[in-house]
Formats: sequence, C-alpha cells, structure tokens
Amino acid sequence: MSEWKECKLGDVLTFQRGHDLPRTEMIEGSYPVAGSNGIIGFHSKYTTKGPGITIGRSGNIGTPHFYKNDFWAHNTVLYVKDFKGNSEIFLFYFLKTLDFSQFNTGSAVPSLNRNHIHELSVEFPHLPEQRAIASILSSLDDKIDLLHRQNATLEKMAETLFRQWFVEEAKEEWENCVLEDLCSQINSGGTPSTKIETYYNGNINWYSTKELNDNYLFESISKITQDGLENSAAKLFPKGTVLIAIYAAPTVGRLGILGNQSAFNQAACGLIANDKICCKEFIYLYLKNQRNELNAMASGSAQQNLNVGKIKTYPAFIPDDITMNKFKREIIPFFEKIEKNAMQIRTIKALRDTLLPKLMSGEVRVEPD
Repeated sequence: MSEWKECKLGDVLTFQRGHDLPRTEMIEGSYPVAGSNGIIGFHSKYTTKGPGITIGRSGNIGTPHFYKNDFWAHNTVLYVKDFKGNSEIFLFYFLKTLDFSQFNTGSAVPSLNRNHIHELSVEFPHLPEQRAIASILSSLDDKIDLLHRQNATLEKMAETLFRQWFVEEAKEEWENCVLEDLCSQINSGGTPSTKIETYYNGNINWYSTKELNDNYLFESISKITQDGLENSAAKLFPKGTVLIAIYAAPTVGRLGILGNQSAFNQAACGLIANDKICCKEFIYLYLKNQRNELNAMASGSAQQNLNVGKIKTYPAFIPDDITMNKFKREIIPFFEKIEKNAMQIRTIKALRDTLLPKLMSGEVRVEPD
C-alpha cells in the first residue's frame, strides 16, 4: 500500500464561509438549511451542491455534518467548496477526528477562521485507500440508520394500534383511574451534590432529562457512586421503569425506558408498571399519547414544570382483561425488537467509534480493492 502524505488541510480541501439567511427570510422549501448543529430549517433555494460537508464556524464549533443532496450553507458554518478530487465521505469522517478548538478566534463569540484551519498539518491517504476506509465506516453508519428506521416504524405501528384500541374503540365500561393506580411505584429522582467529588465517576447509571428522547436507556453520560446514591434523593429504579421528563421546555414529556437498574435526577419521574394490571409498554404509549395534554398542564406555570403529584393523579383508565391481554400479545414483541435493535445500535456505534481514529491515523490500514 502507498504511504500517506504529509500536507496541510488546505491542500486536500477548501473551506468557504456560509451565507446569511435571517429566519424571517427562510422561505419553506425542499432544501435543508445547514447550521452549526445540523439542519435548522428549509429553504426554496440552495447555495451548495451535494454531496457536501459543513463544520460549525460559530456555535457548535468544528462539528462536521454530511449532506448527500443540495443544501443552503448558513453563515454559522464553513462548508467545503472544493474537495480537490478527494472522497467526500472520507473527508467527512476525517474531519470528525480533528480538534478545531485550538483555532477558535474571537473572545465574546468564538468562531473558526478558515485561513487558520487550512494550515493544520495532516497525514492523508491516496484516493483508493480513502474509498476503502469510507466504505467500512459508511457501512456501519448505514446499518445504524437502518436499525433506527426499523425502530421508528415499529414504534409508529405500536402507537397506531394503541390509539385504535384505547382511544378510537375505547369502551365506556372501562374503569376510570389515575396513573398511580396503574403503577406499583411513581417517584422522582435526585441529584447528589456536585461539590462532593466522591459522589461522581462511579458505576451507577444516573440520567439527566437531556438523555430522554423516547428511547431505551442503557448507559448514562454521568455516573454516580454508592456514596452519592445514599447521600442524596437519588434512588435506584429497576429495568423497565418508564421515565418522563417533568421539568422545563422543550424536554417536558420526553420519555425513556431503563435498560438496566439506574438512577436519575429530580427533573424526571419514574413509573414502574403494576404487572397485574398493565405493563411498561402500556404506560409508555399512554404517556406518549397524552404528551400534548401534559405539556399544556406544564405550560400553565412560569417554570413549565410538572411534578410527581400531578403525574400520580393524572387521569387514566383500566381496560378489560381481554383487550389488555391482546395488547400485550401484539405490542410487547414490537418493544422487544426495538430494545434488541437499540442494543445492536449501541454495539455498532462503539465499534465505529473505536475504528474511526485508528483508520484515520493510519494505525489500522485497509487494502484498497
């Protein structure tokens, strides 16, 4: 295999600053508007032909985004104007491994200057190896995307059946109740003092509401110690607990399902389904179906918060056994598949993230076709 060449980043691509587009002039259209955090809207015109790459110029500095089709590059990004004959998808992965923080300019509002980052020294492979590396990484991302789409379809099917059976075909004789009647426990979490270092960096999962995105939860960003658990309002909840965010827009009403025993902060409420009456899937879909109503309750206060009391006393119902058993037979397999896919996504992401720096540094080489 040929040796990688030492060069400047500006030798393998050319960055260009994006274009102004005030939100008042953002006309709805089919072309995504690429901001520093990704797509921030759509427009009737585009500035850049796809495939293309942007990195955050201000805001989310240096984070790359890849666009297969034409897009409007916003002035909060730098976009690749010229790939200079290199693989676009390889350059996207390559840029993910570079640290652009050293090139931040400006004090009040840090930003990237393209002339500065063009001078970054890099080692770069020839085109055949670029394509071979990109093929490996993109195949992993394609698998991740496929699993995400499968999960979205499965959940949409489950939601449709839930609405059909429990909203459109609801029976008057079903017993009215409150959420507390459907659960063996409903409680909020807690946060160990951040001033005590020994409370953190342990091995106990501890979630914040920003991690709730209608998803299975397997590993938290922050972890706490047994000391932190015992000296705070935090408490352990079992696998299968449904979490709902109860504090502050835009997270109010977002859901999660614990994939293992975990704790969480006071901005979330945990609901453990009473298996004699219903199941976690029923609780999850009911809360998701009621999201607009729950948000309306929260928006009535200045802080846009719910609380444990409101969750416990929120109106619900107990279906007849035949309907609930039918629900369990047909819907639980959907969620089992969603959970299995979510675990597979986690495994593939870990593999991709391990391979990425090794492939991009030449530590692991790939033989071109």
